[in-house]
Amino acid sequence: MTTATSSPPVPGADPPHAREAVPGHRGAALGYARYGAGKAAGAAVSLLAVLVTSFFLFRVLSRDPVRAMTHGAPMSAAQQETLRRQFGLDQPLWRQFTGYCADALRGDLGTSYQFHAPVGELIAAKLPATLLLTGTAVVLYSALGLWLGTRAAWRSGGRADRVGTGVALTLWSVPSFWLGLLLVIVFGVGLGPVPGLFPTGGMSSGDTAGLAHVLDVAHHMVLPVLTLVAVGYAQTLLVTRSSLLDEMGGDYLTTARAKGLRDAAVRRRHAVPNALLPTVTMVFINLGFVAAGSILTETVFSWPGLGQLFYQALSVPDLPLVQGLFVVFAGAMILMNLVADLLCPLLDPRVGR
Repeated sequence: MTTATSSPPVPGADPPHAREAVPGHRGAALGYARYGAGKAAGAAVSLLAVLVTSFFLFRVLSRDPVRAMTHGAPMSAAQQETLRRQFGLDQPLWRQFTGYCADALRGDLGTSYQFHAPVGELIAAKLPATLLLTGTAVVLYSALGLWLGTRAAWRSGGRADRVGTGVALTLWSVPSFWLGLLLVIVFGVGLGPVPGLFPTGGMSSGDTAGLAHVLDVAHHMVLPVLTLVAVGYAQTLLVTRSSLLDEMGGDYLTTARAKGLRDAAVRRRHAVPNALLPTVTMVFINLGFVAAGSILTETVFSWPGLGQLFYQALSVPDLPLVQGLFVVFAGAMILMNLVADLLCPLLDPRVGR
Protein backbone atom coordinates (compact mmCIF):
# COMPACT_ATOMS: atom_id res chain seq x y z
CA MET A 1 0.00 0.00 0.00
CA THR A 2 1.39 3.30 -0.97
CA THR A 3 1.15 6.40 1.19
CA ALA A 4 0.37 9.73 -0.45
CA THR A 5 3.03 12.25 0.33
CA SER A 6 2.73 15.96 -0.09
CA SER A 7 5.30 17.74 -2.14
CA PRO A 8 7.65 19.98 -0.18
CA PRO A 9 6.83 23.66 -0.20
CA VAL A 10 8.57 25.77 -2.76
CA PRO A 11 10.84 28.34 -1.10
CA GLY A 12 9.38 31.85 -1.27
CA ALA A 13 5.90 30.63 -2.28
CA ASP A 14 2.80 31.77 -0.39
CA PRO A 15 0.99 29.14 1.68
CA PRO A 16 -2.31 27.91 0.21
CA HIS A 17 -4.49 29.76 2.73
CA ALA A 18 -2.71 33.04 1.88
CA ARG A 19 -3.25 32.52 -1.84
CA GLU A 20 -6.96 31.98 -1.16
CA ALA A 21 -7.26 35.02 1.11
CA VAL A 22 -5.82 37.50 -1.37
CA PRO A 23 -8.72 37.37 -3.84
CA GLY A 24 -11.15 37.89 -0.97
CA HIS A 25 -9.29 40.97 0.21
CA ARG A 26 -9.11 42.25 -3.35
CA GLY A 27 -12.84 41.69 -3.79
CA ALA A 28 -13.60 43.56 -0.59
CA ALA A 29 -11.33 46.44 -1.60
CA LEU A 30 -12.89 46.53 -5.07
CA GLY A 31 -16.37 46.51 -3.59
CA TYR A 32 -15.48 49.35 -1.25
CA ALA A 33 -13.97 51.31 -4.15
CA ARG A 34 -17.18 50.90 -6.17
CA TYR A 35 -19.22 51.91 -3.13
CA GLY A 36 -17.05 54.99 -2.54
CA ALA A 37 -17.16 55.99 -6.20
CA GLY A 38 -20.94 55.79 -6.19
CA LYS A 39 -21.17 57.95 -3.08
CA ALA A 40 -18.70 60.49 -4.51
CA ALA A 41 -20.71 60.69 -7.73
CA GLY A 42 -23.87 61.26 -5.71
CA ALA A 43 -22.14 64.04 -3.77
CA ALA A 44 -21.05 65.70 -7.04
CA VAL A 45 -24.63 65.58 -8.34
CA SER A 46 -25.88 67.05 -5.06
CA LEU A 47 -23.35 69.89 -5.31
CA LEU A 48 -24.52 70.64 -8.85
CA ALA A 49 -28.11 70.72 -7.60
CA VAL A 50 -27.03 73.17 -4.88
CA LEU A 51 -25.50 75.49 -7.49
CA VAL A 52 -28.69 75.39 -9.57
CA THR A 53 -30.89 75.98 -6.52
CA SER A 54 -28.77 78.80 -5.11
CA PHE A 55 -28.80 80.65 -8.42
CA PHE A 56 -32.50 80.45 -9.30
CA LEU A 57 -34.13 80.34 -5.87
CA PHE A 58 -32.79 83.63 -4.55
CA ARG A 59 -33.47 85.37 -7.84
CA VAL A 60 -37.10 84.33 -7.62
CA LEU A 61 -37.48 85.38 -3.99
CA SER A 62 -35.54 88.65 -4.06
CA ARG A 63 -36.43 92.05 -5.40
CA ASP A 64 -34.46 94.14 -7.90
CA PRO A 65 -30.72 93.69 -7.13
CA VAL A 66 -29.89 97.20 -8.33
CA ARG A 67 -32.29 98.79 -5.84
CA ALA A 68 -30.82 96.52 -3.15
CA MET A 69 -27.31 97.72 -3.96
CA THR A 70 -28.30 101.38 -3.77
CA HIS A 71 -30.66 100.92 -0.80
CA GLY A 72 -33.50 102.45 -2.83
CA ALA A 73 -31.73 105.78 -3.47
CA PRO A 74 -33.00 107.78 -6.46
CA MET A 75 -31.08 106.88 -9.62
CA SER A 76 -31.44 107.70 -13.27
CA ALA A 77 -32.11 104.99 -15.83
CA ALA A 78 -28.57 105.40 -17.21
CA GLN A 79 -27.04 104.86 -13.76
CA GLN A 80 -29.16 101.77 -13.20
CA GLU A 81 -28.13 100.39 -16.58
CA THR A 82 -24.46 101.02 -15.76
CA LEU A 83 -24.76 99.01 -12.54
CA ARG A 84 -26.60 96.20 -14.32
CA ARG A 85 -23.85 96.02 -16.92
CA GLN A 86 -21.12 96.18 -14.26
CA PHE A 87 -22.50 93.17 -12.36
CA GLY A 88 -23.58 91.26 -15.46
CA LEU A 89 -27.29 91.62 -14.72
CA ASP A 90 -28.00 92.79 -18.27
CA GLN A 91 -27.07 89.40 -19.73
CA PRO A 92 -29.59 86.63 -20.43
CA LEU A 93 -30.38 84.42 -17.46
CA TRP A 94 -28.77 81.33 -18.97
CA ARG A 95 -25.51 83.21 -19.56
CA GLN A 96 -25.55 84.50 -15.97
CA PHE A 97 -26.07 80.95 -14.75
CA THR A 98 -23.23 79.41 -16.77
CA GLY A 99 -20.88 82.20 -15.71
CA TYR A 100 -21.91 81.76 -12.08
CA CYS A 101 -21.26 78.00 -12.17
CA ALA A 102 -17.89 78.43 -13.88
CA ASP A 103 -16.79 81.06 -11.37
CA ALA A 104 -18.04 79.00 -8.40
CA LEU A 105 -16.10 75.93 -9.51
CA ARG A 106 -12.97 78.12 -9.60
CA GLY A 107 -13.69 79.37 -6.08
CA ASP A 108 -14.90 82.82 -7.19
CA LEU A 109 -18.23 83.45 -5.46
CA GLY A 110 -18.67 86.98 -6.74
CA THR A 111 -18.64 90.43 -5.13
CA SER A 112 -20.98 91.47 -2.34
CA TYR A 113 -23.45 94.24 -3.20
CA GLN A 114 -23.61 95.35 0.42
CA PHE A 115 -19.96 95.26 1.48
CA HIS A 116 -18.34 95.81 -1.97
CA ALA A 117 -15.83 93.02 -1.25
CA PRO A 118 -15.24 89.51 -2.61
CA VAL A 119 -17.66 87.02 -1.07
CA GLY A 120 -14.85 84.54 -0.44
CA GLU A 121 -12.94 87.05 1.66
CA LEU A 122 -16.03 87.91 3.71
CA ILE A 123 -16.71 84.24 4.39
CA ALA A 124 -13.07 83.58 5.32
CA ALA A 125 -13.12 86.51 7.75
CA LYS A 126 -16.25 85.28 9.57
CA LEU A 127 -15.54 81.55 9.45
CA PRO A 128 -13.21 81.34 12.53
CA ALA A 129 -15.85 82.79 14.85
CA THR A 130 -18.44 80.29 13.64
CA LEU A 131 -16.04 77.36 13.88
CA LEU A 132 -15.16 78.35 17.44
CA LEU A 133 -18.77 78.65 18.58
CA THR A 134 -20.46 75.74 16.81
CA GLY A 135 -17.40 73.50 16.87
CA THR A 136 -17.24 73.78 20.66
CA ALA A 137 -20.97 73.11 20.91
CA VAL A 138 -20.87 70.05 18.62
CA VAL A 139 -18.03 68.46 20.60
CA LEU A 140 -19.77 69.07 23.92
CA TYR A 141 -23.26 67.93 22.98
CA SER A 142 -22.01 64.90 21.04
CA ALA A 143 -20.01 63.65 24.03
CA LEU A 144 -22.78 64.49 26.51
CA GLY A 145 -25.54 62.96 24.39
CA LEU A 146 -23.56 59.76 23.77
CA TRP A 147 -22.76 59.35 27.47
CA LEU A 148 -26.28 60.04 28.73
CA GLY A 149 -27.95 58.11 25.90
CA THR A 150 -25.88 55.01 26.66
CA ARG A 151 -26.80 55.04 30.31
CA ALA A 152 -30.46 55.81 29.62
CA ALA A 153 -30.77 52.80 27.31
CA TRP A 154 -28.85 50.45 29.62
CA ARG A 155 -31.22 51.30 32.46
CA SER A 156 -34.32 51.82 30.32
CA GLY A 157 -37.58 52.16 32.15
CA GLY A 158 -35.98 53.49 35.31
CA ARG A 159 -36.70 56.85 36.86
CA ALA A 160 -33.50 58.41 35.53
CA ASP A 161 -34.32 57.19 32.03
CA ARG A 162 -37.86 58.60 32.12
CA VAL A 163 -36.73 61.96 33.46
CA GLY A 164 -33.75 62.23 31.08
CA THR A 165 -35.79 61.23 28.03
CA GLY A 166 -38.58 63.66 28.96
CA VAL A 167 -36.12 66.55 29.34
CA ALA A 168 -34.43 65.62 26.04
CA LEU A 169 -37.75 65.51 24.17
CA THR A 170 -38.70 68.89 25.61
CA LEU A 171 -35.40 70.55 24.68
CA TRP A 172 -35.40 68.99 21.21
CA SER A 173 -38.80 70.53 20.50
CA VAL A 174 -37.85 74.00 21.78
CA PRO A 175 -36.83 76.51 19.06
CA SER A 176 -33.21 77.50 19.57
CA PHE A 177 -33.88 81.23 19.17
CA TRP A 178 -36.59 81.11 21.86
CA LEU A 179 -34.30 79.27 24.25
CA GLY A 180 -31.53 81.79 23.49
CA LEU A 181 -33.83 84.73 24.24
CA LEU A 182 -34.88 83.06 27.50
CA LEU A 183 -31.24 82.62 28.55
CA VAL A 184 -30.52 86.25 27.67
CA ILE A 185 -33.39 87.42 29.87
CA VAL A 186 -32.52 85.20 32.83
CA PHE A 187 -28.70 85.08 32.81
CA GLY A 188 -27.81 88.10 30.69
CA VAL A 189 -30.17 90.87 31.76
CA GLY A 190 -31.15 89.31 35.07
CA LEU A 191 -34.52 88.25 36.39
CA GLY A 192 -35.67 88.90 39.96
CA PRO A 193 -33.01 87.75 42.42
CA VAL A 194 -30.88 86.33 39.59
CA PRO A 195 -28.39 88.99 38.44
CA GLY A 196 -27.04 89.30 34.91
CA LEU A 197 -23.99 87.07 34.85
CA PHE A 198 -23.00 86.82 31.18
CA PRO A 199 -22.72 89.17 28.17
CA THR A 200 -25.74 89.22 25.89
CA GLY A 201 -24.00 89.90 22.59
CA GLY A 202 -20.77 90.05 20.66
CA MET A 203 -17.66 87.91 20.83
CA SER A 204 -15.49 90.02 23.14
CA SER A 205 -15.40 93.32 24.98
CA GLY A 206 -12.69 94.59 22.62
CA ASP A 207 -10.36 96.00 25.28
CA THR A 208 -8.48 92.86 26.35
CA ALA A 209 -5.38 91.00 25.17
CA GLY A 210 -3.54 87.77 25.86
CA LEU A 211 -5.05 85.44 28.45
CA ALA A 212 -7.57 88.08 29.46
CA HIS A 213 -8.85 88.11 25.87
CA VAL A 214 -9.22 84.31 25.85
CA LEU A 215 -11.19 84.40 29.09
CA ASP A 216 -13.30 87.27 27.77
CA VAL A 217 -14.21 85.32 24.61
CA ALA A 218 -15.02 82.24 26.72
CA HIS A 219 -17.25 84.44 28.90
CA HIS A 220 -19.13 85.65 25.83
CA MET A 221 -19.46 82.06 24.53
CA VAL A 222 -21.28 80.67 27.57
CA LEU A 223 -24.86 81.55 26.65
CA PRO A 224 -24.74 80.79 22.89
CA VAL A 225 -22.88 77.52 23.48
CA LEU A 226 -25.35 76.57 26.21
CA THR A 227 -28.21 77.23 23.78
CA LEU A 228 -26.71 75.00 21.09
CA VAL A 229 -25.72 72.25 23.54
CA ALA A 230 -29.17 72.13 25.16
CA VAL A 231 -30.85 71.47 21.81
CA GLY A 232 -28.10 69.34 20.24
CA TYR A 233 -27.45 66.95 23.13
CA ALA A 234 -31.13 66.01 23.21
CA GLN A 235 -31.02 64.75 19.63
CA THR A 236 -27.81 62.79 20.23
CA LEU A 237 -29.20 61.24 23.43
CA LEU A 238 -32.42 60.08 21.78
CA VAL A 239 -30.68 58.58 18.74
CA THR A 240 -28.06 56.81 20.88
CA ARG A 241 -30.69 55.47 23.25
CA SER A 242 -32.85 54.14 20.42
CA SER A 243 -29.90 52.47 18.69
CA LEU A 244 -28.67 50.81 21.87
CA LEU A 245 -32.13 49.56 22.77
CA ASP A 246 -32.24 47.77 19.41
CA GLU A 247 -29.04 45.93 20.37
CA MET A 248 -30.09 45.03 23.91
CA GLY A 249 -31.77 41.77 22.98
CA GLY A 250 -28.89 40.44 20.90
CA ASP A 251 -27.73 36.88 21.56
CA TYR A 252 -24.11 38.00 21.53
CA LEU A 253 -24.72 40.05 24.68
CA THR A 254 -26.15 37.00 26.44
CA THR A 255 -23.10 35.01 25.34
CA ALA A 256 -20.76 37.71 26.62
CA ARG A 257 -22.48 37.68 30.02
CA ALA A 258 -22.35 33.86 30.11
CA LYS A 259 -18.58 34.07 29.67
CA GLY A 260 -18.38 36.01 32.90
CA LEU A 261 -17.95 39.55 31.62
CA ARG A 262 -19.16 42.27 33.93
CA ASP A 263 -22.14 44.34 32.88
CA ALA A 264 -20.05 47.47 32.31
CA ALA A 265 -17.63 45.54 30.08
CA VAL A 266 -20.49 44.03 28.06
CA ARG A 267 -21.89 47.50 27.47
CA ARG A 268 -18.55 49.14 26.64
CA ARG A 269 -16.96 46.39 24.52
CA HIS A 270 -19.95 44.85 22.74
CA ALA A 271 -23.24 46.75 22.87
CA VAL A 272 -22.09 50.33 22.38
CA PRO A 273 -19.75 49.71 19.38
CA ASN A 274 -22.54 47.92 17.50
CA ALA A 275 -25.00 50.72 18.25
CA LEU A 276 -22.70 53.54 17.18
CA LEU A 277 -23.46 53.55 13.45
CA PRO A 278 -26.54 55.86 13.51
CA THR A 279 -24.89 58.08 16.11
CA VAL A 280 -21.64 58.41 14.14
CA THR A 281 -23.62 59.30 11.01
CA MET A 282 -25.51 61.97 12.94
CA VAL A 283 -22.30 63.37 14.47
CA PHE A 284 -20.75 63.82 11.03
CA ILE A 285 -23.89 65.48 9.75
CA ASN A 286 -23.70 67.82 12.75
CA LEU A 287 -20.08 68.54 11.83
CA GLY A 288 -21.42 69.73 8.49
CA PHE A 289 -23.48 72.26 10.41
CA VAL A 290 -20.29 73.64 11.97
CA ALA A 291 -19.57 75.65 8.81
CA ALA A 292 -23.12 76.94 8.71
CA GLY A 293 -23.20 77.70 12.38
CA SER A 294 -26.63 78.50 13.75
CA ILE A 295 -28.15 81.46 11.98
CA LEU A 296 -30.79 82.16 14.60
CA THR A 297 -28.50 81.64 17.59
CA GLU A 298 -25.76 83.86 16.15
CA THR A 299 -28.37 86.51 15.37
CA VAL A 300 -29.85 86.42 18.88
CA PHE A 301 -26.43 86.78 20.52
CA SER A 302 -24.95 89.08 17.83
CA TRP A 303 -22.14 86.58 17.33
CA PRO A 304 -19.94 87.81 14.44
CA GLY A 305 -20.00 84.57 12.42
CA LEU A 306 -21.39 83.20 9.19
CA GLY A 307 -24.89 82.85 10.61
CA GLN A 308 -25.16 86.55 11.35
CA LEU A 309 -23.56 87.36 8.00
CA PHE A 310 -26.20 85.25 6.24
CA TYR A 311 -28.96 87.10 8.08
CA GLN A 312 -27.48 90.45 7.07
CA ALA A 313 -27.15 89.34 3.44
CA LEU A 314 -30.70 88.01 3.31
CA SER A 315 -32.19 91.20 4.73
CA VAL A 316 -30.85 93.37 1.85
CA PRO A 317 -30.90 90.97 -0.16
CA ASP A 318 -27.26 90.68 -1.19
CA LEU A 319 -27.52 88.03 -3.93
CA PRO A 320 -23.83 87.10 -4.37
CA LEU A 321 -23.27 86.86 -0.62
CA VAL A 322 -26.46 84.86 -0.02
CA GLN A 323 -25.60 82.49 -2.86
CA GLY A 324 -22.01 82.07 -1.70
CA LEU A 325 -23.01 81.32 1.88
CA PHE A 326 -25.69 78.91 0.71
CA VAL A 327 -23.14 77.01 -1.39
CA VAL A 328 -20.64 76.90 1.50
CA PHE A 329 -23.27 75.68 3.97
CA ALA A 330 -24.65 73.03 1.64
CA GLY A 331 -21.17 72.00 0.45
CA ALA A 332 -20.05 71.39 4.04
CA MET A 333 -23.12 69.24 4.65
CA ILE A 334 -22.52 67.24 1.46
CA LEU A 335 -18.84 66.71 2.34
CA MET A 336 -19.54 65.53 5.89
CA ASN A 337 -22.33 63.27 4.66
CA LEU A 338 -19.89 61.75 2.15
CA VAL A 339 -17.32 61.18 4.92
CA ALA A 340 -19.99 59.46 7.03
CA ASP A 341 -21.00 57.25 4.10
CA LEU A 342 -17.37 56.24 3.51
CA LEU A 343 -16.83 55.55 7.20
CA CYS A 344 -19.92 53.39 7.72
CA PRO A 345 -18.59 50.28 5.86
CA LEU A 346 -15.44 50.44 7.99
CA LEU A 347 -17.54 50.38 11.17
CA ASP A 348 -20.01 47.78 9.88
CA PRO A 349 -18.89 45.63 6.89
CA ARG A 350 -22.53 44.81 6.11
CA VAL A 351 -23.07 48.38 4.87
CA GLY A 352 -22.52 48.76 1.14
CA ARG A 353 -22.88 45.11 0.25
